[in-house]
Amino acid sequence: MKVFVGYATANGSTRGIAERIAQGLRRHSLDVDLLPMDAGVRLSGYDAVVLGSAIHAGSWLPEGHQLVEREAASLRARPVWLFSVSTLGDEESMFRPHVSDRMRRMRKETPELAQFREWIGPQEHRNFAGAIRRSDWPATGRAFFRAMGGRYGDHRNWAAIDAWTEQIARSLTEEGGAARRLQALAGGRPVLPE
Repeated sequence: MKVFVGYATANGSTRGIAERIAQGLRRHSLDVDLLPMDAGVRLSGYDAVVLGSAIHAGSWLPEGHQLVEREAASLRARPVWLFSVSTLGDEESMFRPHVSDRMRRMRKETPELAQFREWIGPQEHRNFAGAIRRSDWPATGRAFFRAMGGRYGDHRNWAAIDAWTEQIARSLTEEGGAARRLQALAGGRPVLPE
């Protein structure tokens, strides 16, 4: 099974998460291509896709959004998992617990992700916190970040990323194995589910 893992990164944090996901999928004997999302990427030759982008100003980076829009028909035809990387993950955060909890309660799906769901019907979307250095933000952003109790450093939750990767791998290997068994029973002809 051939899997594409694509990423859009600003400072390398999202690339690091994509690399970890690709490594985890390869441990399950999946053939994985890891590439940045750019104008040259075509997804028609892949059996499954995992895409992730850093979040800036509440949206995926332009190259991530453009790839999803451009390849929507291809993405609709295969299983797709999405992840976003920002200051606030589903389990981890760059902020203190009381601030993180409040932010999670207030967080709503962005119009962009709602549009992605409509265009491609992803299996799942996950939010992960990234890594941040003081120099990654302008002075006004740094002031707001510190006022909210933000902490610089690497906040990526490798255990959560690894667990999610395992879920993806199980889904691909179990579904792929079942499809191959059905195909063998049908004398090598593809069998479509009813």
